[in-house]
Amino acid sequence: MRRRIPVTVLIAGALALSGAGVAVGEEAPLAPRKTPAVHGDDHGKPDVDNRKGQVSPPSLARQAGPAKIRWNDLGTPAVVTAQEPLAEGLPADPEQAARAYLENNKGLFGEAVGALEKVAVNPIGSGYAVLLRQKFGDLPAGADGMVVVGVKDGKAVYVSSSLSRSTDAPPAAAITQDRALEIAAGDAEIDLATASTKKVSEVAVPAADKVHRAFQVVLVGKDTGYTTHVDAVTGEILLRESLADQFDPEWSVFPANPPADFSSTDNRQRWCYVAGPGCDLVVGGDPATGKAWDVDHTTNAATNTSLGNAARTFENRASGDPFTVGTRSNVLTPSRKYVYPWTNAWYKAGCNPAVLDQPGEADLEASIANLGVMHNRMHDWSYRLGFTETAWNMQTDNGGRGGLGGDPEQGNAQAGARILSVRDNANQITPPDGTAPITNMYMWQPIAGSFYSPCVDGDYDMSVIGHEYTHAISNRMVAGPNAGLSGAQAGAMGESMSDLFAMEYMYENGFRPRGDTPYVTGGYATGDAQRGIRNYDMSKSSLNYSNIAYDLVGQQVHADGEIWSATQFDVRNAFLKRYGDASVRVQRDCAEGRRALDRCPGNRRWIQLHFDAFLLTAVGTLSYIDMRDAMLAADQMRFGGKNQDIMWNAFAEHGLGKGATSNGTADPDPVPSFSSDYAKNATLTLKPLGEAKDAAVRLYVGDYEGRVVPVADTDPATPIDESFEIVPGKYTFLAVAQGFGHTRFSLPVLPGLKLPIPLLLSRNHASAAAGATASGDGVNQARLIDETEATNWASLTGPVAGRNVIVDLAGTEPVKVSRVQVSAMLRPNIGDPADPGGQNRFTALRAFEVLSCNASTGADCTNPASFSSIYTSPKDAFQTSRPRPRGADLLIESFRVKPAKATHLILRTVSSQCTGNPVYAGEQDLDPNSNTDCATASPLAGQIRAAELQAFSR
Repeated sequence: MRRRIPVTVLIAGALALSGAGVAVGEEAPLAPRKTPAVHGDDHGKPDVDNRKGQVSPPSLARQAGPAKIRWNDLGTPAVVTAQEPLAEGLPADPEQAARAYLENNKGLFGEAVGALEKVAVNPIGSGYAVLLRQKFGDLPAGADGMVVVGVKDGKAVYVSSSLSRSTDAPPAAAITQDRALEIAAGDAEIDLATASTKKVSEVAVPAADKVHRAFQVVLVGKDTGYTTHVDAVTGEILLRESLADQFDPEWSVFPANPPADFSSTDNRQRWCYVAGPGCDLVVGGDPATGKAWDVDHTTNAATNTSLGNAARTFENRASGDPFTVGTRSNVLTPSRKYVYPWTNAWYKAGCNPAVLDQPGEADLEASIANLGVMHNRMHDWSYRLGFTETAWNMQTDNGGRGGLGGDPEQGNAQAGARILSVRDNANQITPPDGTAPITNMYMWQPIAGSFYSPCVDGDYDMSVIGHEYTHAISNRMVAGPNAGLSGAQAGAMGESMSDLFAMEYMYENGFRPRGDTPYVTGGYATGDAQRGIRNYDMSKSSLNYSNIAYDLVGQQVHADGEIWSATQFDVRNAFLKRYGDASVRVQRDCAEGRRALDRCPGNRRWIQLHFDAFLLTAVGTLSYIDMRDAMLAADQMRFGGKNQDIMWNAFAEHGLGKGATSNGTADPDPVPSFSSDYAKNATLTLKPLGEAKDAAVRLYVGDYEGRVVPVADTDPATPIDESFEIVPGKYTFLAVAQGFGHTRFSLPVLPGLKLPIPLLLSRNHASAAAGATASGDGVNQARLIDETEATNWASLTGPVAGRNVIVDLAGTEPVKVSRVQVSAMLRPNIGDPADPGGQNRFTALRAFEVLSCNASTGADCTNPASFSSIYTSPKDAFQTSRPRPRGADLLIESFRVKPAKATHLILRTVSSQCTGNPVYAGEQDLDPNSNTDCATASPLAGQIRAAELQAFSR
């Protein structure tokens, strides 16, 4: 896999781009039933980039006006940022200004700058993002070879590039397009006979060693879709990128979702193209033309169905293929009154599939209408923020305004409803500009040992619909018309931005989704009003950049995306504090273009910068740092940099401060920084005391330790210092040391404070590092006492209750035990011969017992019968909720026990989440084909896992 050269140089007139990366494996299925995880958890094959090597940057002379530059693998600058303009005195025409800047810096960018073709010139406030593309001989670059120059008033303010220093024409092709198609299909495991999209183009792909002639193959098949670049000479796979990542007319729709209590009260609103009696909202028409949503722009006639210019909506209930368009749109409606009955049929039927064939067909027509309207709303809202034809949006006819057209959003309502294994999901597949994207909204249903949702129809949850549509926005706008977000950190931001944009659309329009706050994604579809489908309500999350790969699934886009969500929520809050909130009327005026941006509230200014930042990215393999820099550059271009202070401070609060670094999008261990040049940073220093005085203590910001990067460390053998800077705020910290276990504490950080953090840590008698050993039932017993939540013990055969792990405590003399710490955290699904079945959330420990034995009294402490109970946990010691256990609920907890002198302890299991949690028990639907009781229906019900047992005298 290609990685960016980790070089930073101060230079003027330069620009920067993120390096390439590859996605990591996803979480394994939670049950043998092949149900994809929620919101596109099943992304198919990971993205790959098989190009090798790196071109060293050229020797550079220091120029006036320093700028910060990073380098790409092709020997040209990658992302350049600066407080001052990169260059001044450029032509007034934005394209000419960009070309002049590049020509003046030919030493940096190479000879290619003289022959770049224009791709797009998109406005950002009073400035422009100019996107140019490299050609090699007569072939355009199909991957990389792009440069974005942000220009404003004759100044270059930002550049992002993947240009190659080589300008060589690639060799002639040795294989045919048909052969390339076969190779790509074989690599992607797509059946060409059933593929819905098969598109081949000849392009050039620059690499460090040479320029390759390649066939760019776009394939959409049964299980997923990919853009694959096949070497036209050797037939090798160069790159693979997954694409999956879901009038006078009137419509009856749920603005956010059906009733929060799941009742059958029809609280839909009537939305109209023209104001009239009984109309709750005038939705107007297409932003560019004013035409109604159901009008065919090529004929200017109404289709009288759910087929329109921006969205075409179908049912796809009988197809098990989630990536094809369904068979039926709304029935012909000459009156253009798309108002259909809704009876809450799927919920009332308790997920019984028989309702699909009963009168009303499970409210099918209402589902199609609702999904189609919501896609049109997202189209119109995002269009006004910059997702226009020249930014490669999705429309049948672009009216000569740019882009290719022929690619409206194709929505599948009640997708796969007749296929019992197709549930609890939504996805979006977005091919390059000119090829229609497809989204799928599924039915939701409880599934044993996998997912416990109510019986609801995803076509009515706007937080899910908006989420999926935003995948199309980000993948089209980022990196030009043919690329998209690619790699682990980039994919995580894609998931986050989908949550954020859906939330923002509803907030601006005054629509309140189901949730304890307006910032819960999937609160209706999952039945969880507290956190929805995520680990956290984005407004109640303290996740930070050090937490990449924090969750029990490891480096995974949905969990890691919540880090960007937590960060952006605070960036958005900073804008609201500076520019204020507004009434729904003002918010809607801003959202629909009736009010200038400088008269709009803070949240509208914030969301605009996100769209602007997309246009400033020339590659999709972005790290969080790259997107941070693009947003900061967007603020410089649109607002003259007036918000650098609040943005930097909010970024720093979440570990994306001035010193944060990442080795590309695939980096699972980026270095966090909590300092900002715009804040009075505090300086904190670790100071272990007492028995821990000489211990190697690691300090983490937040609640997590496993797979997380510490912010400070007293171990002289590591490069991490014992002191660090941090912006003011209130933080939770976690101190971890071998022999002393985990200690969690909170600390308010005051401006400019210079403070030692005194750590009086207690000795952990159950520490393997101190000499404790573990034996007993199951496998990997030693991992229960290794003082990290990154590993765990497992018992793979039932019964779950009564599994014993005996811990011979450190030392030879009995010690007093008055407190234990236990963790039910799981590890990622990585190869482990002793525990080969992978991790399942429902196998995590729920309740337990602790027993002690004192060998100095003559007791046989190798025999569990010699132990006495000193603690029995509550039945919900590790309490989780629907729709499934979350890592945040399984973290290490402290429990006071009956004081005892002991040489040995036993951790004895009482129940797992599957066998002991009532929310996963019993029959929860009326589907005769499905048993939902976890303890009897899940094939993994006999497994149980725990991560840590720690024992302390105080």
